[in-house]
Amino acid sequence: MNKLKNQIIKFGIVGFTCFFIDMLVFNFCSEILNFHYMIAGVFGFTISVTVNYLLSMKYVFERKEDAKRHREFIVFVILSGIGLLINSFFMYLFVDIIYGNSNHLMSVVSEPLAKNISRVIVTGIVMCYNFISRKMLLEKKS
Repeated sequence: MNKLKNQIIKFGIVGFTCFFIDMLVFNFCSEILNFHYMIAGVFGFTISVTVNYLLSMKYVFERKEDAKRHREFIVFVILSGIGLLINSFFMYLFVDIIYGNSNHLMSVVSEPLAKNISRVIVTGIVMCYNFISRKMLLEKKS
Protein backbone atom coordinates (compact mmCIF):
# COMPACT_ATOMS: atom_id res chain seq x y z
CA MET A 1 0.00 0.00 0.00
CA ASN A 2 2.91 2.35 0.73
CA LYS A 3 4.29 1.70 -2.75
CA LEU A 4 0.95 2.69 -4.30
CA LYS A 5 0.77 5.82 -2.12
CA ASN A 6 4.30 6.86 -3.17
CA GLN A 7 3.46 6.14 -6.78
CA ILE A 8 0.32 8.29 -6.62
CA ILE A 9 2.35 11.14 -5.08
CA LYS A 10 4.98 10.88 -7.84
CA PHE A 11 2.19 10.71 -10.44
CA GLY A 12 0.70 13.85 -8.90
CA ILE A 13 4.01 15.71 -9.05
CA VAL A 14 4.58 14.69 -12.67
CA GLY A 15 0.96 15.48 -13.46
CA PHE A 16 1.17 18.92 -11.84
CA THR A 17 4.35 19.70 -13.78
CA CYS A 18 2.72 18.64 -17.04
CA PHE A 19 -0.50 20.46 -16.15
CA PHE A 20 1.55 23.64 -15.69
CA ILE A 21 3.19 23.10 -19.09
CA ASP A 22 -0.23 22.37 -20.65
CA MET A 23 -1.75 25.54 -19.17
CA LEU A 24 1.18 27.70 -20.31
CA VAL A 25 0.98 26.39 -23.85
CA PHE A 26 -2.85 26.51 -23.85
CA ASN A 27 -2.97 30.14 -22.68
CA PHE A 28 -0.13 31.22 -24.96
CA CYS A 29 -1.85 29.68 -27.99
CA SER A 30 -5.38 30.82 -27.13
CA GLU A 31 -4.71 34.27 -25.66
CA ILE A 32 -1.50 35.41 -27.37
CA LEU A 33 -1.70 33.63 -30.74
CA ASN A 34 -5.53 33.77 -30.79
CA PHE A 35 -5.96 30.09 -31.69
CA HIS A 36 -9.40 28.57 -31.10
CA TYR A 37 -9.43 27.09 -27.59
CA MET A 38 -9.82 23.54 -28.95
CA ILE A 39 -6.71 23.93 -31.16
CA ALA A 40 -4.81 25.52 -28.27
CA GLY A 41 -5.88 22.56 -26.13
CA VAL A 42 -4.45 20.07 -28.61
CA PHE A 43 -1.10 21.90 -28.64
CA GLY A 44 -0.95 22.06 -24.85
CA PHE A 45 -2.02 18.46 -24.49
CA THR A 46 0.48 17.18 -27.06
CA ILE A 47 3.47 18.91 -25.51
CA SER A 48 2.49 17.96 -21.98
CA VAL A 49 1.89 14.31 -22.98
CA THR A 50 5.40 14.03 -24.40
CA VAL A 51 6.92 15.43 -21.22
CA ASN A 52 4.55 13.26 -19.17
CA TYR A 53 5.70 10.10 -20.95
CA LEU A 54 9.35 10.86 -20.31
CA LEU A 55 8.83 11.69 -16.64
CA SER A 56 6.26 8.97 -15.92
CA MET A 57 8.33 6.15 -17.33
CA LYS A 58 11.42 7.39 -15.52
CA TYR A 59 9.97 8.26 -12.10
CA VAL A 60 6.45 6.85 -11.67
CA PHE A 61 5.91 3.48 -13.34
CA GLU A 62 8.17 0.46 -13.35
CA ARG A 63 8.85 -0.56 -16.91
CA LYS A 64 8.08 -4.05 -18.04
CA GLU A 65 11.40 -5.74 -18.72
CA ASP A 66 10.22 -7.27 -21.97
CA ALA A 67 8.60 -4.05 -23.26
CA LYS A 68 10.14 -2.45 -26.27
CA ARG A 69 10.37 1.31 -25.82
CA HIS A 70 8.70 2.13 -29.15
CA ARG A 71 5.79 -0.20 -28.33
CA GLU A 72 5.54 1.28 -24.85
CA PHE A 73 5.46 4.79 -26.32
CA ILE A 74 2.79 3.77 -28.85
CA VAL A 75 0.57 2.40 -26.06
CA PHE A 76 1.22 5.57 -24.05
CA VAL A 77 0.26 7.73 -27.04
CA ILE A 78 -2.90 5.68 -27.71
CA LEU A 79 -3.95 5.97 -24.07
CA SER A 80 -3.15 9.69 -24.21
CA GLY A 81 -5.16 10.01 -27.43
CA ILE A 82 -8.15 8.57 -25.61
CA GLY A 83 -7.40 11.05 -22.85
CA LEU A 84 -7.37 13.83 -25.45
CA LEU A 85 -10.80 12.74 -26.69
CA ILE A 86 -12.11 12.76 -23.12
CA ASN A 87 -10.44 16.14 -22.61
CA SER A 88 -11.93 17.62 -25.80
CA PHE A 89 -15.40 16.27 -25.06
CA PHE A 90 -15.53 17.79 -21.59
CA MET A 91 -13.96 21.09 -22.71
CA TYR A 92 -16.65 21.37 -25.41
CA LEU A 93 -19.34 20.43 -22.90
CA PHE A 94 -18.21 22.95 -20.28
CA VAL A 95 -17.25 25.86 -22.57
CA ASP A 96 -19.59 25.66 -25.56
CA ILE A 97 -22.61 23.94 -24.11
CA ILE A 98 -22.77 24.97 -20.44
CA TYR A 99 -20.94 28.33 -20.42
CA GLY A 100 -21.94 29.32 -23.96
CA ASN A 101 -25.64 28.76 -23.28
CA SER A 102 -25.80 30.46 -19.89
CA ASN A 103 -26.28 34.20 -20.00
CA HIS A 104 -25.87 34.27 -16.22
CA LEU A 105 -22.47 32.54 -16.33
CA MET A 106 -21.31 34.75 -19.19
CA SER A 107 -22.28 37.85 -17.20
CA VAL A 108 -20.29 36.86 -14.08
CA VAL A 109 -17.34 34.88 -15.50
CA SER A 110 -15.08 36.05 -18.32
CA GLU A 111 -14.54 33.67 -21.21
CA PRO A 112 -10.79 33.17 -20.50
CA LEU A 113 -11.58 32.39 -16.85
CA ALA A 114 -14.35 29.97 -17.88
CA LYS A 115 -11.92 28.19 -20.20
CA ASN A 116 -9.29 27.93 -17.48
CA ILE A 117 -11.74 26.71 -14.84
CA SER A 118 -12.98 24.13 -17.35
CA ARG A 119 -9.39 23.11 -18.09
CA VAL A 120 -8.70 22.50 -14.38
CA ILE A 121 -11.83 20.35 -13.95
CA VAL A 122 -11.15 18.42 -17.15
CA THR A 123 -7.54 17.84 -16.14
CA GLY A 124 -8.74 16.17 -12.93
CA ILE A 125 -11.06 13.87 -14.88
CA VAL A 126 -8.39 12.91 -17.41
CA MET A 127 -5.76 12.49 -14.68
CA CYS A 128 -7.83 9.72 -13.05
CA TYR A 129 -8.25 7.97 -16.39
CA ASN A 130 -4.52 8.33 -17.15
CA PHE A 131 -3.34 6.85 -13.87
CA ILE A 132 -5.64 3.84 -14.02
CA SER A 133 -5.07 3.06 -17.71
CA ARG A 134 -1.28 3.47 -17.52
CA LYS A 135 -1.02 1.42 -14.35
CA MET A 136 -3.04 -1.38 -15.93
CA LEU A 137 -1.36 -1.41 -19.35
CA LEU A 138 2.16 -0.05 -18.98
CA GLU A 139 3.43 -1.01 -15.57
CA LYS A 140 5.29 -4.17 -14.71
CA LYS A 141 3.09 -6.50 -12.68
CA SER A 142 4.57 -7.10 -9.21
